[in-house]
Amino acid sequence: MIDYERLEAAVARGHQEYVTADPFPHIAMPDFLPEASLRRVIDDFPTPEAISDWRRADALDDAGRIAQVKKLGYSNVLKLAPSLRALIAELNSAPFLIHLSKLTGIHHLLPDPMLSGGGIHQYLPGAVLRVHADFNRLGGYELDRRLNLLLYLNESWQPEWGGDLELWDRDMRRCVRKIAPRSNTCVVFSTTSDSYHGMPDPLTCPEGVTRKSLALYYYTNGRPDHERTPRHSTLWQERPDEVAS
Repeated sequence: MIDYERLEAAVARGHQEYVTADPFPHIAMPDFLPEASLRRVIDDFPTPEAISDWRRADALDDAGRIAQVKKLGYSNVLKLAPSLRALIAELNSAPFLIHLSKLTGIHHLLPDPMLSGGGIHQYLPGAVLRVHADFNRLGGYELDRRLNLLLYLNESWQPEWGGDLELWDRDMRRCVRKIAPRSNTCVVFSTTSDSYHGMPDPLTCPEGVTRKSLALYYYTNGRPDHERTPRHSTLWQERPDEVAS
């Protein structure tokens, strides 16, 4: 499913881009999968109607305001097509973990075979995911969440539909980077208690179109002292215009 020779050929350059990225370490890699692998995964990605037990991840923040809405998630690999199962297995395999360590500089990475909060995601028209920092500890395993990997699977995505991944500075003063969810773009970023990201504006894609992605999270047993914070769940944030309103 993955062309390791091509990834390894670019890993040194990718590492420099990753560690120097603003507002926090990240990289967006186009053309991540070989075309044949991408075609299989896109063709096999289930529609909202194809699975009856999607996770409907609607949520409110502590003040009772909408934090996320119209987001579907699924992590039961036994009910996924073989191509999706194979890709998830490979992205959680030792060779890919070694590659991620070279790319990010984070060593001793561990996958989450339970895909807690991960798996396949799709956002329906009108979906919102407020800017936030993710939970920092994996329940039951007491591991520290260190990396997010998002692989976008949206053919013919139109810019006017929105859906960009926004990366915000730690003071929540400005969006530093927007990454369009174009097909075969793979985004990897470090997860800390102030790596704020989201998709805060409602999706305007037409009915019958969804924003599709594969999401995998990686962990270590411990993390650098300067990154340590008390255990927390999702930390929802307000953009400056939302605070003013």
